[in-house]
Amino acid sequence: MDLSQSTWWWIVTGALVALELLVGTFYLLMLALGAAAGAIAAHLGAPLSAQLIAAAVVGGAAVVACYLIRRPRPGDPSPRAQRSVNLDVGGTVHIDRWNADGTASVRYRGAPWTAIHRPGVAPRTGPHRVAELVGSRLLVDPL
Repeated sequence: MDLSQSTWWWIVTGALVALELLVGTFYLLMLALGAAAGAIAAHLGAPLSAQLIAAAVVGGAAVVACYLIRRPRPGDPSPRAQRSVNLDVGGTVHIDRWNADGTASVRYRGAPWTAIHRPGVAPRTGPHRVAELVGSRLLVDPL
């Protein structure tokens, strides 16, 4: 049984999608788009060299575009400050007193924690919201 060139491109496309499902990297989907472009070029009757160029250009451009869209930008919050990464973000604590070194001892989730305030923010007592975990310390903002 002789498979056409477009069939091979579609097999490669399916393999890249399946591999992406196993690995979990979005970039493999972009390469699958390139393989699909190669398959479309084959359906249009383009020679193998044109199919390879179409696959490389579309796949490469998709990978670069994905990278540029997904890269962190200056001013983006740290992943440690995102609730989807750390479920402690958004929790509340009550601070009775601050120590001279800028820390406070608090009970959070039934355990003792060390809380710190943001640089340049004057510490004050009362309720605070957990903004980020810095190592094993809670970075808190006053409510």
